[in-house]
Amino acid sequence: MSLTGKTVFITGASRGIGLAVAKKLASHGANIAIAAKTAEPHPKLPGTIYTAAEEIEAAGGKALPLIVDVRDEENVIAAVQQTADHFGGIDIVINNASAIQLTGTLETDMKRFDLMTSVNYRGTFLVSKTCIPFLKKSDSPHILNMSPPLNIEKRWFAPHLPYTLAKYGMSFVTFALSEEFKRANICVNSLWPKTAIATAAIGMLGGDAMMRASRKPEIMADAAYHIFTRESRPTGQFFIDEEVLTEAGVTDFDVYAVDPSQALMPDFFI
Repeated sequence: MSLTGKTVFITGASRGIGLAVAKKLASHGANIAIAAKTAEPHPKLPGTIYTAAEEIEAAGGKALPLIVDVRDEENVIAAVQQTADHFGGIDIVINNASAIQLTGTLETDMKRFDLMTSVNYRGTFLVSKTCIPFLKKSDSPHILNMSPPLNIEKRWFAPHLPYTLAKYGMSFVTFALSEEFKRANICVNSLWPKTAIATAAIGMLGGDAMMRASRKPEIMADAAYHIFTRESRPTGQFFIDEEVLTEAGVTDFDVYAVDPSQALMPDFFI
């Protein structure tokens, strides 16, 4: 499938994986609606929706920066409608916005718990629900959630139950919507990295050492591109970035390493 003229609504795309995916799809002619909260420069985090729009347009696509909090239903509804009005429809939805805190039960305050659940799986549900009426009008509709495979094992829950619940909630949205909207021809899948990805979150969690043991966000961008453009249209799948690219014929993964001399750190849930 060609992405030329296709419209992508992506959350959390002002930096990191979201921005890398947006730029990759834009380089193949896609229109990008950047749905993110950062409108003003953050003291600790790079990028805003406006700097992201500049990078996306420099990559070859058209950009629509939108101030969106995925927890706010009216805000999401307005942003989705604005995207459809501006570009003439919506073809792809990428639920990338996420909140993380790797703490145990007693160390997690309820404010942070509520943030993770409301951004991660409630936000994914809300954005998907709002976009589906528009996706039904597309000839190649797709929802891609940045969430892990569903491995219901205690080792993934015990160390950081609140975060696991929030991310697995996104994966259950994939699991359910893929079946519910199969007859509408809407593909719903998840994508997750095999290794840690060098984002601001990884930097805050593990500093320079963890960053050097990570891969660049571009590996997720390239994997997403191959998922959207493959001849077959699978649904209900939990893709791993390296496996997608291996199937696509990629053999050199050193190009994605932040520091090829370092051993790579497996990502959470892998």
